[in-house]
Amino acid sequence: MAFVILLASSCGNVKNLQYVQGSFDTARLSKVQFTDPVIQTGDLLGITLFSDDASATAAVSGQPIALDIDAKSTKPELFNDNPAKSSTGYLVSHDGFIQLYKIGRIQAAGMSKRQLADTLAGRYVALDLLKNPYVEVRFLNYKVTLVGEVSRPGVYSFPTEKISIFDAIGLAGDITVYGKRDNVMVVREVNGVRQFAQLDLSKPEVFASPYYYLQQNDMVIVDVTKKKAALNDQATVRNITIATSILATIAIFINIFN
Repeated sequence: MAFVILLASSCGNVKNLQYVQGSFDTARLSKVQFTDPVIQTGDLLGITLFSDDASATAAVSGQPIALDIDAKSTKPELFNDNPAKSSTGYLVSHDGFIQLYKIGRIQAAGMSKRQLADTLAGRYVALDLLKNPYVEVRFLNYKVTLVGEVSRPGVYSFPTEKISIFDAIGLAGDITVYGKRDNVMVVREVNGVRQFAQLDLSKPEVFASPYYYLQQNDMVIVDVTKKKAALNDQATVRNITIATSILATIAIFINIFN
């Protein structure tokens, strides 16, 4: 009987550690629901500018021309060939604007990267600065914070902007055996409003959640099970018992020598 109870308990514990349990509605869950991240205040943006005229592009960007030998033409860019690795960029101010050479302040917060790129390209044309401009916008500070019952809590930066909740948890070393996989909170700020979402990673429906793909500056909080609290209580009781025994032993020796 004891063996059956132990086996049942063991199976229950294993089930608590499993992700995405149960049957899948493959027709519904196979559809990828990815939304382009929205630019927020405090974001650091890398902006790369191209046009038909390399000299004009260099003039309006305020940067030197980078030579593309293979193409036998000039390819105007911002200072760094790889904006993602650059330590500089355009910081979105507290009121949501960025400042660019020649075209001044541009509202960036609330836009997607594509929307901002189109806005900048349109501004260069409207001001008769460039012909056929092409603008590429990237996040330079795409980061997610993971706290709670993960092996390595901390702030993680990503080279790509399509990060799922499983990608982030995997980078943090997985949820510990004391973490609740059915109660993971995602905290997100959108246009100055804080949103909260509860994800159950043990259910296939997590793939359909609008919070399955994380956005920059999201915070992921993994709740703790009662098992760890009970374990901590046991450790406290054990430490108190040991300390009491030591004090009692010392008291006995003092009485003996006295």
